[in-house]
Amino acid sequence: MPRFFTPAEVSAHNSEADLWLSFLGRVWDVTPLVDLHKGDALLLPIMEAAGRDISSWFDPKTQDVRRYVDPLTTCQMYYTPRGRFVHVPPTGPRSDWASEVAPTWWRDERYQVGLLTAKIRWIRVINTLTSQEQRLQVPLKCSSTPHPIHVPRNCSNTPHLYTGTPQLPKYPSPVHKYLLPGQVCSEETMAEILQRYLRFNSHARSYTWKHCGMILDMSQTLGENNVPDDDNELQHLRLDRDLFPPALLLYFNDDLTVS
Repeated sequence: MPRFFTPAEVSAHNSEADLWLSFLGRVWDVTPLVDLHKGDALLLPIMEAAGRDISSWFDPKTQDVRRYVDPLTTCQMYYTPRGRFVHVPPTGPRSDWASEVAPTWWRDERYQVGLLTAKIRWIRVINTLTSQEQRLQVPLKCSSTPHPIHVPRNCSNTPHLYTGTPQLPKYPSPVHKYLLPGQVCSEETMAEILQRYLRFNSHARSYTWKHCGMILDMSQTLGENNVPDDDNELQHLRLDRDLFPPALLLYFNDDLTVS
């Protein structure tokens, strides 16, 4: 199965030594292309777009670079408003240009590393054994400073109301975590979400994952497990979706795995 990436994951690869792009729903690692053409001026548009989505460069129907009809020559030309880039032919005949480039980098599947998620889901993963809540990916849209707060053992999507100011512990404690929702791809199965969570708890496979009392099928996605996506309703109500993510509760099975 192909791996799905979020835009934030793609944007993390934004340097000459590690350059990813996304377009037309696919994610590409073009670092080898950059190494192959190092010093070439045609790399400039690609370098400027490092870590971003460049779907506007391509025609979804042809999967090729967009074209237009030149008003002077009435010939079809590649439309490259940011400048011609690697494998795009010049506008006229040139002796230093190889007329046949096959395949072009945007058709070469060797550069493709996965697919871009069509929808990001925000979730909270709560360990009922330690009352910890974890975020699965950064950066998050929340800009305020997070505070460690005890999480009640329930699956309500409603934010908890607190009286008073949360107190930070004098010394960091391993059981205190920042309460921030995390991003996952809507196409990911629960097993893939668990894989993301392993960085926080290497024994995550020793837990039963539930939502509102129902055991989740780890081979299915959030939607297939009937974990609701309330984004449209929240938008209609003009509520911030970041404050109402669904909660996944982890129950310890008492059969500790080897980390």
